[in-house]
Amino acid sequence: MKTILITVAALIITMVQLKVRAQTVIPLYKEVPNSKPTTITEKSDSTSVRGKVTNVVLPTITAYLPEKSKANGVAVIICPGGGYTYLVVNHEGKDVAQEFVKKGIAAFVLKYRLPNDLTMVKREIGPLQDAQQAIKLVREHATAWNIDPNKVGIMGFSAGGHVASTLSTHYQKSLIENDSNTNLRPDYSLLIYPVITFQDSILHKGSKKALIGENAPGDKVREYSNELQVTADTPPAFIVHCSDDHVVPVANSINYYNALQRNHVKAEMHIYEAGGHGFGMHNATTTDSWMDRCLNWMMANKLFKETQ
Repeated sequence: MKTILITVAALIITMVQLKVRAQTVIPLYKEVPNSKPTTITEKSDSTSVRGKVTNVVLPTITAYLPEKSKANGVAVIICPGGGYTYLVVNHEGKDVAQEFVKKGIAAFVLKYRLPNDLTMVKREIGPLQDAQQAIKLVREHATAWNIDPNKVGIMGFSAGGHVASTLSTHYQKSLIENDSNTNLRPDYSLLIYPVITFQDSILHKGSKKALIGENAPGDKVREYSNELQVTADTPPAFIVHCSDDHVVPVANSINYYNALQRNHVKAEMHIYEAGGHGFGMHNATTTDSWMDRCLNWMMANKLFKETQ
């Protein structure tokens, strides 16, 4: 198991001292749990428009913090998509984080581990471990980062939406060291064309195969079909999808929304007529901005107030 040489604490201190507004990369762990010794190394094309990263073995969060005078206390952890085989760290990560910072919201792009039997003891829990550790880390350093620990949410695009909805429905059981009993439940979730289910004809086959296996037993399929895991304590959700999404069918979002409604959990869903899949912040088929709808929803739920 590899030991990360630069500690999380040291990086936090450096960031606070320098009052950094630009991106700062922070390792999630001193030692990565559920990992195997490996010669696999990360590959990155992060300078491209989409920003593609593969072979993640050392998970991180990249922090984008507003100026202290503009910070409103809200934080969001962003999970890029990529079918659990790669991560789109710009198009569904950095670009979105920078937009949140303009509104005084602290944003953290999560570079979570991608399921791989060569790098993990139990591949299916790796991404969820990293999401749990990310929210733990943000809450435990909320004061230093000008964050209200009761306003920390999770956001996910595509397969990153599966990570986000899994954290939203599987937070009760800690899969990481959490001696301080830090709350792992997101206060809200933002799900953008998310993978939700591994059931029936509406699943995204690639995500299922990568995470739990193409021929996973029924109980495992149900466990990671998050519309079946919703309870009255599941966080409120803002959901975006397109009717013509042929990669991740819109029924994923509809079924999750319906499950939230049945459990009396607040939710708002926007279904666009067109736009397909993987459009990031900008659906080219409409002048409407789902990001504006998202910010409106956050304000309506009293996460922050618009300032002049």
